[in-house]
Amino acid sequence: METILWALLGIVAGACIATQAPINAQLGRALNVPIAAAGVSFVAGAVVLWAIAFAYSHFADIPINFGAPAPWTFVAGGLLGAIYVFSNIMLTPMIGAAAVMALSVAGQLVGGMLLDKIGFMGMAVREISMGRLAGAALLVAGALMIRIF
Repeated sequence: METILWALLGIVAGACIATQAPINAQLGRALNVPIAAAGVSFVAGAVVLWAIAFAYSHFADIPINFGAPAPWTFVAGGLLGAIYVFSNIMLTPMIGAAAVMALSVAGQLVGGMLLDKIGFMGMAVREISMGRLAGAALLVAGALMIRIF
């Protein structure tokens, strides 16, 4: 049952991302500066995440450690997210939300497989099997079909 709930959470998260792309694209058109829309999106998300973090730490009685040393990933994750959101804002009006999401998922899968292969940042190493390679190829082909046809 727990596996099904986690899978559903992943599907809901994906649907949120698909919905976020056209919303941010519309915001970019309204502001006339797409990168400003990405900034507004990140500020709104940051405010909500900080509120959740403070509420969680309060109810779980876990203090937030603001004095922790910040590795390079402190800014790398946000930078990668900014590139993703900005590219979605630019691409969605041009190629549509379905194509943007399909290509994004294909890129995530290929990137994820490569990160699994090298065990990036302590992740479990998972070899690129023929089954995983075939699945990735089918997903990339499907993404291209959504975009081209």
